Amino acid sequence: MAVDYTVIVVYLAGMLAMGWWGMRRAKSKSEFLVAGRRLGPAMYSGTMAAIVLGGASTIGGVGLGYQYGLSGAWMVFTIGLGLLALSVFFSARIARLKVYTVSEMLDLRYGGRAGVISGLVMWAYTLMLAVTSTIAYATIFDVLFDMNRTVAIILGGSIVVAYSTLGGMWSITVTDMVQFVVKTIGVLLLLLPIAVIKAGGFSEMKAKLPTTYFDPLGIGGETIFTYVLIYTFGMLIGQDIWQRVFTARGDRTAKWGGTVAGTYCLAYALAGAVIGTAAKVLYPKLGSPDDAFATIVKDELPVGVRGLVLAAALAAVMSTSSGALIACATVANNDIWSRLRGVVRPSGEEHDEVRGNRVFILIMGVGVIGTAIALNNVVEALTVAYNLLVGGLLVPILGGLLWKRGTAQGALASVIVGGLAVIGLMAGYGILANEPVYYGLLASLVVYVAVSLVTRPTDETVLAAWRERLAGRSPEPELASEPVAAHQ
Repeated sequence: MAVDYTVIVVYLAGMLAMGWWGMRRAKSKSEFLVAGRRLGPAMYSGTMAAIVLGGASTIGGVGLGYQYGLSGAWMVFTIGLGLLALSVFFSARIARLKVYTVSEMLDLRYGGRAGVISGLVMWAYTLMLAVTSTIAYATIFDVLFDMNRTVAIILGGSIVVAYSTLGGMWSITVTDMVQFVVKTIGVLLLLLPIAVIKAGGFSEMKAKLPTTYFDPLGIGGETIFTYVLIYTFGMLIGQDIWQRVFTARGDRTAKWGGTVAGTYCLAYALAGAVIGTAAKVLYPKLGSPDDAFATIVKDELPVGVRGLVLAAALAAVMSTSSGALIACATVANNDIWSRLRGVVRPSGEEHDEVRGNRVFILIMGVGVIGTAIALNNVVEALTVAYNLLVGGLLVPILGGLLWKRGTAQGALASVIVGGLAVIGLMAGYGILANEPVYYGLLASLVVYVAVSLVTRPTDETVLAAWRERLAGRSPEPELASEPVAAHQ
């Protein structure tokens, strides 16, 4: 394993070096949080694909393939569909808003009244997303070094916190490009063909497995519908995804670069399912489907290649973890802490906002590592995150983009009712049940429409300013981090 260890250590050292480089590049708030809004198509596509394809998409995607066959691709496939929908229909308008968070978009659209509550919901989502990604380090380092779970989480989490704190989005962008290349080589170009060959080819796989393993709908229609509701719609509104959209150099980059990334996700989904199906042929009686990825890598790949593929899994986890971490810190600082303090600084006053955001990334990073150590069930944590996101924020965000009659009161009521409904229904039906997100989303929609129709329409001056920003005719505000104060 010495060669494999060397590959991993060099990779981890490279991630820290990228953080040091990013620190020298990130000199302003815009550079630190959204890479100066300057990413071109190639870098934008790679980093967007990297953040959405994390440990759940890699290790979990292979596990679903092991359990269900080719239809196990549906989870990651719906993530790709969501990214495609975001890129084609919304990304250009989102990029033109020149904001830093989803809550700032809600403030612009509705007049500055939904920020703190929507920020709390988004913060909970990004926190749990970062936690689930951090937990995945335990699986990878256990295979690599037979390492204690807590030590593995601290080691992997500390590296991500270090390079994210040092260089912000510039460090994360460059590391994500490296991670994208490593994932492409490790999973698509190496593990996929080797797994199929080791399993005897597709003809042998079909001969040894039930026909349901090759049924594209074998996982079940209700499961597919739930994946669409949670992951496809979740891609449309997550702060971690929007913050990457904000890095695009222009409308065309956001639209076409995101379309390329979404298409890549579809191919990655199918690859994971095929690898899992091959693992089922090779190891029909694994204790857990999620062990399929680590087992096939450990037992079937040659020296050196094994280290690169494990680095690919590590890359998948790190890209999602770092993206979720900077999103969590950005929401905590800009949408919650700044608003609760109610601090308004004159435009000429010097203030080191980069330093403040660095502090928040460090604080949130320590919190994420601590929560990951205390938490065991990754699936439940991820389900809570996406249920809150979709049930509480989908309707007011898409309503604001698509329906002129939506009001601040309707948006606020929708966030509160949808969020509380999801939490209450998860307590009643169980965290992994489908009903919480179904009924929570329906309650959110009904309340949003009803309250909006019985309250006074949004002030025309607010809507006019909103249309100017959507059209890209309004400059980025000097006090973007205090949107509530700007509306008062």
